[in-house]
Amino acid sequence: MARPKVFVSRRIPEVGLQAIAAECDVEVWPEPLPPPADELLRRVRDCDGLVSLLTDRIDGTLLDAAPRLKVVSNYAVGFNNVDVAACTQRGVCVGNTPGVLTDATADLAVTLLLAAARRIGEGQADARSGKWKTWEPLGWLGQDLVGRTLGIVGMGRIGFATAKRLHHGWGMKVLYTDQVPNALAEKELSAQRVDFDDLLAQSDFVSVHVDLNPTTYRMFGAAQFQKMKRTAVFVNTARGPLVDQAALAHALRTGTIFAAGLDVTDPEPLPPDHELYQLPNCLIVPHIASATVETRNAMARLCANNLLAGVRGEPLPHWVNPEVAEKRRQ
Repeated sequence: MARPKVFVSRRIPEVGLQAIAAECDVEVWPEPLPPPADELLRRVRDCDGLVSLLTDRIDGTLLDAAPRLKVVSNYAVGFNNVDVAACTQRGVCVGNTPGVLTDATADLAVTLLLAAARRIGEGQADARSGKWKTWEPLGWLGQDLVGRTLGIVGMGRIGFATAKRLHHGWGMKVLYTDQVPNALAEKELSAQRVDFDDLLAQSDFVSVHVDLNPTTYRMFGAAQFQKMKRTAVFVNTARGPLVDQAALAHALRTGTIFAAGLDVTDPEPLPPDHELYQLPNCLIVPHIASATVETRNAMARLCANNLLAGVRGEPLPHWVNPEVAEKRRQ
């Protein structure tokens, strides 16, 4: 019997590629940048499975061009790049890699919060460029953390892990906003669920952990930054389009808020001449929240398991659209 054919849109850790290659004929896109849309479409025309990344748009046009495609295994927790409804309509399974990114992402959220609060990026740049002349009694003054108020926007796994670190490590009071209460956060962290505007007004630090969807798109704009404290630090490790970046730049430039730490932007990457790069109180890193060896390997294992289950006709271990089970492509 012929082995399933699989296209992998970028090289992922070997632990995942080896598992897939043991059962499938695999083609891996070799370039450092994602395949262009027309090239991706051409490569998947006769494939049974596809390993995609957030940079790949999986839509009805691609699915119709690949009539054998049974599964899209997204190497990410999020799946905004995948038209899940279109996949379900055509009987294509969609998998993702949840759970294993929690600690790494929470660690980076805390790192960005600390670095932005203490002006680490600005201080390092000044030291390297020769602007550091002597010990400065009024130089590079940042914000204290102990006993301050943390606002978590989206108290899911990552939001909880971030809050846990800051509550137990720095004694922060935790406020959160979410569609549903989080009993564990309220019990273990004494977290208080408040409405969005109250969280913005009361928090010294605001960390974002919500999904990107039509209701959260640009949820942080000029009005929201205006409600925050002038000493507030804003951290986003979720998705770039949650934030109106022009409004964020204005808030940072005018001192409406103190600083920001960003792991995600819109687009990714930002153009090198983007205003946010020019602001000393904005720290930007290149979407590295999950970038630890252990985490990326764990993601690769989950991704491979989803892919292999899909081409075998088995239930996916981490299934985005389990409702497709009764009409999946054979």
